[in-house]
Amino acid sequence: MLRSFGLRENCLRRNLTCTGEAVEPIVVPQESLWVDMYDPTPQEREAVKAVFGFEPPTRDDMDEIEISSRLYHEDGATFMTALVLSKTESTDPECQGVSFILAGERLLTVRYSEPQPFNTFVNRADRQANLWPRGDLILAGLLEVIIDRTADVLEKVGAEVEGLSKQVFQQNGDSPARDYQKLLVSLGNRNDLTSKARESLISLGRMLAFLTQTIEGKATKDLKGHVKTMTRDVQSLADHTTYLANKITFLLDAVLGIVNIDQSRIIRILSVAATVFLPPTLFASIWGMNFKHMPELDTTYGYAFALVTIALSAVLPMLFFRWRKWL
Repeated sequence: MLRSFGLRENCLRRNLTCTGEAVEPIVVPQESLWVDMYDPTPQEREAVKAVFGFEPPTRDDMDEIEISSRLYHEDGATFMTALVLSKTESTDPECQGVSFILAGERLLTVRYSEPQPFNTFVNRADRQANLWPRGDLILAGLLEVIIDRTADVLEKVGAEVEGLSKQVFQQNGDSPARDYQKLLVSLGNRNDLTSKARESLISLGRMLAFLTQTIEGKATKDLKGHVKTMTRDVQSLADHTTYLANKITFLLDAVLGIVNIDQSRIIRILSVAATVFLPPTLFASIWGMNFKHMPELDTTYGYAFALVTIALSAVLPMLFFRWRKWL
């Protein structure tokens, strides 16, 4: 999919471009300030190349982990790739690379995922006048929305982790039984999302540092201040992800510890039960033997004596265990 945006009525709005369904070739309007490519086709890549003068990065290029492959200058343009969260509301969140290319007054974005901030920024820019006259300002606004979205995700994760913490350490006897497997799965999902958010923030921080060097001496004072503010926000959010990751790890260890304690308690109860019933079993086995000469068989109260002995052999160990606080 290929979208291009230009200024109309001083607002950043989408241009009407050919999508490739018609017979005519795809054409990107020359007045476009921002061109957004999502999973582009070869025809769309050629149309963008005709306008920008360079080949857009491929998916393999965007997946490179070296800094030199993600942040560089080439063909008079600045190429920057950062990891951006997507599908954060699902059980399988993603953190995939998005390329931001500044070429003169224009911005080109290339992506193979659908992060929510892109649509959020489009809807917001459509109502804001005189704010997006250049590609660098559009990039700053887009990054701000991405950072705000990441902060919202982390706030939600923090609230969910706090709720899980209360479930783990609840001591109210009227509370429903805790499903430890469900708790572990929930904590694992939150940990996965937090780690992806941290990975995204680290890449955004590197990109902003590179962008700061790029716009040095070229950008306006407001843009420099805006980029500096976003850099501080990214750093603070990255620190917050560290706190969340540590708390989730602590809760995971706590749940496993509680499970081990419960298992030990069950094993102790079974061991005590086996010990309690061992003496009665012994006496019953002795008096259950069919020997001809057994003194107890000739006594009048032999049967009652045997029952009392068996009962006492079960009760006395129980009392002893309670006295020693083993139960």
